[in-house]
Amino acid sequence: MSVEVNGIFVAAHELKSPLNILRQLALSMELDDKKSLEWTKSQMVEISERAIKQVNDLTKVARLEDGLFELEPVSIRAVCDDVLKELRFLYRGNHRGVVEKYTNKSRLVIANKEMLYSVIYNFCSNAMRYSDENTKVAVSVRDKKGKVELKVRDYGPALPTKIWKELKHGFISEPTSIAMRPGSSGLGLYIASKFSKFMNAEVSAVRHRDGTSFTLVLPVSSQTSLF
Repeated sequence: MSVEVNGIFVAAHELKSPLNILRQLALSMELDDKKSLEWTKSQMVEISERAIKQVNDLTKVARLEDGLFELEPVSIRAVCDDVLKELRFLYRGNHRGVVEKYTNKSRLVIANKEMLYSVIYNFCSNAMRYSDENTKVAVSVRDKKGKVELKVRDYGPALPTKIWKELKHGFISEPTSIAMRPGSSGLGLYIASKFSKFMNAEVSAVRHRDGTSFTLVLPVSSQTSLF
């Protein structure tokens, strides 16, 4: 089986998973239980929105060579804030916390805003799903050797060696299922890898005994910061 075909099978499998969950949630709805109904509704909205984001991202991946996407000066702090604003409700609902620490003096990076949002969203949503309850995911931004580094630290199962080694070399060649991290992790990391390469950024991962740190290193904009 070719790499391309195998990647398509993995992507199809991971996109089918949320649809199966939505079906089970719909079948389990108890119309006379208001609390159960509200919980089921929130879960269905969360899962469907995540699936829609992935489909949209895969559409962008397929058109990266079409010249449709531009790189420009982007405030990485503002994009981080937007992602965390969207995810805080889900973090609270899943008994997770998130803390951010921004120390970068270079506020603007060269990136595509939508792609940067997607990479950070994938890192943070994965961290939420794979961390233990009542833990706090750490999101940090700092200057690093003339560039800006974003780091998302989670407290979940370790990455498989194959994916970790690919990330050490800065690129994931195909969507890969991750047995210890079910759901969209493999597909999300593939998308993040493709977007990072397009933005001339470096994506990598560090394995810890109690989780993983995903990092993204971006070039700094020479444009004078207005902040």
